[in-house]
Order: sequence, then C-alpha cells, then structure tokens
Amino acid sequence: MTFEQAPHKLLMIPGPIEVADDVLYENAHPAVAHVAPEFCQVYSEVLKNLRKVVYASDKVQPLAIAGSGTMGWDMTAVNALQPGEEVLVLETGYFSDGYADAMRAYGVKPTVLEAPAGQRPSLDQVKDALKQKKYRAVTITHVDTSTGVLTDVKAVAEAVREVSPETFIFVDSVCAVASEELRFDDWGIDLVLTGSQKGLGCPPGLSIMLIGPRVVKAFEERKTPPATYYLNWKHWFPVMKAYEAASPAYFGTPPTNLIYALHRSLKTILEGPVSLEERIKLTKQASDKIKNALTEMGLKQLVDPELQKNNGAANGMTAVRYPNGLKAPDVLPKMAQRGIVLGAGIHKDCKDQYFRIGHMGVSAVDTSRGDIDKVLRNLKEVLSESSQKL
Repeated sequence: MTFEQAPHKLLMIPGPIEVADDVLYENAHPAVAHVAPEFCQVYSEVLKNLRKVVYASDKVQPLAIAGSGTMGWDMTAVNALQPGEEVLVLETGYFSDGYADAMRAYGVKPTVLEAPAGQRPSLDQVKDALKQKKYRAVTITHVDTSTGVLTDVKAVAEAVREVSPETFIFVDSVCAVASEELRFDDWGIDLVLTGSQKGLGCPPGLSIMLIGPRVVKAFEERKTPPATYYLNWKHWFPVMKAYEAASPAYFGTPPTNLIYALHRSLKTILEGPVSLEERIKLTKQASDKIKNALTEMGLKQLVDPELQKNNGAANGMTAVRYPNGLKAPDVLPKMAQRGIVLGAGIHKDCKDQYFRIGHMGVSAVDTSRGDIDKVLRNLKEVLSESSQKL
C-alpha cells in the first residue's frame, strides 16, 4: 500500500526530524497486543538491529522503552552509578550540563570540565583531569544539540583508556546515532544512550540504550538497589532478553506503534538503499553544503572556527549566528511563514545570538526531496529581505 503523509511545514530543527512516509505509516499500525507473537518478532529484530547501528557485539545489552533521550541520563545515573561516586563530565553545552544535573539528582558527584559555548575540552585537559583523581565514569555528549559541537568520541575514549582504563565511558549520542560515526566495540565504549526522533528517523517517544558488559557487571554487583522503580534495570533486562528471544514479557507496556516505526527505520538504515557508512557520508555532504552556503551568505557558526577546522562541528546540525542587526523575530517566524521550521538558540550564555538547522535522516540522505536546497534558498531570501529593512 502506498502512503503519502499530509502536507506540512518542513521540519528542519535538530530533532524531531522529518520522518519517511513508510516509517510514519508503520507508526499508524493497527493496535496490537504487546505480547502478540508478531509484535515479539518485530521487537526482537529492533533490539538486534540497535546493536548493528552502533557496531556493538552480542555482549552488549540493548534497551528500548517508552521515554525520551533525556530519560537515558536518569537511567545511567541511577543504575550504572551509585551515590557518592565521582564522574567527569565533558562540557559542550546545555545537554552535557543536563547530564551533570541528572547525576546530582541521584547523589552522584560530577566534576564538570568546562568549555565556553562553541568549544570543547581538549584531550590534554581530559587526561590531566583523569590524573588528578579516580573517576567511576566519563560522560561525553557526542553532539551537543545546543551548540553543534561534535566531540571526537574515539579520541576521548583512547585517552581515557590510556590514563584510567578502569573508568567507564558513557556517550550521550541522542543527536548523533546514525548521523555520526560511532563504533561501540572498536572504541571501547561502555554505554550509549539515544532517542528515536533524530538520526534514527522516528517520531519521539523511545528511550534507547546500549549497555556494555562492564556496566552490566557493575550493576549486578552493586551493594544498594537503585532508587527508582520504573527505571530500574532489574525490571527491564529480563524483559529485553525475552523480547530479543521473540518471547512475550511484561514490566511496563511498550509503545507498540513506535517499535513498529523504529523497526522500519532501522531496516532502511541497515539494509538500503544505502549502507550505514554511506548514510553517514551523505549526512556529512549535506552538512558541508549547508555550512559552505552559510559562509557564502556571510554567516558564522557558533562552533569555534579552530574547532571547525578539526572536525569539531556536527554533521547532523548547524548552529548559526545571526548577522549583525538581526534577531530571532527577523528570521525564524519568516522562515515558518515560508513553510520551514528552524530551531532557536538554547545555550544560556548566547541563546539570542544564534539559531539551529537540523539536517539528518531523510532530509540529508534523500537528496531527491530537495530539503537542503529549500532551506538554503529561503534562508538567503529571508536574510536579504530582513537586512534591507535595517
């Protein structure tokens, strides 16, 4: 059956993103029991494919339950860590700060390695911090959606293993999975959290995690139970194992329609029409096109210029400074009037100075849609019109 979604404004924020027709159609799947054999098989394939999309082995425990990416912070803090344990948080913006706040909420002690908006801690700073004290974990925000800063997860993980190999490596990859390269096993990552609504190309509503064997072992050996009920891995691990075996299980009702949607999207990501590696390359090409065009318009990115030269700007989004004299009302409402939704700035130090463009998923990979060209063409016209009124 062919399906075409209703006309709507083009959603070009850094998540939620545009959803492909076939994925949205699966989200409209008829109601099905969460213990039905056909649903159990779909859930099984989803969990197995989540490993594949981050290059994780069968030793890694996948988890996909109702919630947002933000819920992954809580699940990490309350399950993988214990009150009083020390964590090093690499600051790259609003979302890395949020990860630290989640740690504090559960009695974990974060030390924030600070960086100004548009920058990130250097590898030397990370190594120095790890030499000063022992940390149970390091948290990395792969792409901080508030700034567009991309952290080199591979390099940071190497530095952690060099200086403090017993320290866990936790990666918040909400705005990076399926848009940026991420290799769980090869890079020695211990935990990845993400959500359904960004590079994975689904509607919001799924909190997704990949949990490595070192973290699973630490959880099983912890002395005190996690101070949570719904988020407790003790309840969820048996459920995930059962579903992966295509058997019914229950703790909390899964969002069945979203699981169907994710199943469809993961099939596309992993089985074509382009490979996962090619998908990431196409996302980078879309990013380069956006960023080069913005430069030609005389616009600057929020990401520090030196960091841009060292691949420190995200490929799935761009944070753009307003030109002199213009502010959000001069750009965002006018783009919306033209049928294009862009994101406002959210970093506390400069939220009124920039806006954000998302370019991941189908908007980046399916060039026949023309999403990138439409954004650039209309943005150029809006900026020209607004500048003329100054």
